[in-house]
Amino acid sequence: MHLIITDAWLAKSRAVYLSGTRLIVVGLLAAFVLMIVAAGMYHWVFLKGAREGWPVVGALVRLVAKDEFDQRDRFMRENLDVMAKRLGEMQAKLGQLESLGERVSGLAGVSPADMKSSRGSGGALVAGRSLTMEQLEATLNDLDKLTGQRVDLMTLMESRLFDQKIKKLMLPTQQPVLDGSLGSSFGWRIDPLNGRSALHTGLDFPSEPGTAIVAAAGGVVVAQEYHPAYGNMVEVAHGNDLITRYAHASRTFVKKGDLIKRGQKLAEVGTTGRSTGPHLHFEVLVQGVFQDPQKFLDAGKNLPMAQLASATGRTPQTYPGSSHRAK
Repeated sequence: MHLIITDAWLAKSRAVYLSGTRLIVVGLLAAFVLMIVAAGMYHWVFLKGAREGWPVVGALVRLVAKDEFDQRDRFMRENLDVMAKRLGEMQAKLGQLESLGERVSGLAGVSPADMKSSRGSGGALVAGRSLTMEQLEATLNDLDKLTGQRVDLMTLMESRLFDQKIKKLMLPTQQPVLDGSLGSSFGWRIDPLNGRSALHTGLDFPSEPGTAIVAAAGGVVVAQEYHPAYGNMVEVAHGNDLITRYAHASRTFVKKGDLIKRGQKLAEVGTTGRSTGPHLHFEVLVQGVFQDPQKFLDAGKNLPMAQLASATGRTPQTYPGSSHRAK
């Protein structure tokens, strides 16, 4: 392609030759420059018309702005509806959690009235209608407060249940000879050695020599010694002035001051001390007064947690002529 360029008086001229490649490059550059100039002019005219309120341009600006606002509002509304739906699900789950908490509170010894007094307002009802941003924020704040109260309450119930579990583990409800049968029970009987009526202060479990004697509950060993009547003897304190005693052992495996847990082996059955044959003599004392160990063993099998405390015999039975002699 040949182009001839001349000046205004046609005095001078210049010939330019453009090949196919050069022609394409020049065309693209011209199109690009034209597009930049058009965009700049459009932007300048559009902004100037919007600021000065030109009739046509102002109408176009308002139309574009309204369409953009409607899109943004529709987007926010869709997101608010999704958030409101999730919030409604959270409120429903929180209601289920409150119902569960009321049921568990009875086990933990927490009054349901205390639970109700700690409840929040619950926020706006989100099911079935749209929420504004302010209502959604207020509901979220209420849920946050209510959730914090639920956490505090659950922590309290956990602590109460843990305390109850510890107390249960400290009550002598485990049979001290697992494979032994009950012989003489607690109460008045004819003494097999002297033939006189006497109080039998515990339970006898006849067993083969060497049979394991285990702790009826967790506690601390407060005595491990040889007693003329009890023979090789172990005493374990469980708190609240409650002590269990294991007598006539052939040998013992713990010493004074040891921390022991429920079911731990303390000794082996023997016939030491005042005994007519191999057996374990098992006693329970509350505030130094003999109690019937059978009611503790039965409590571990039959009574719910709330009634186990009554098995401690805080109004213990006393018998005339009580003694520390083992029969």
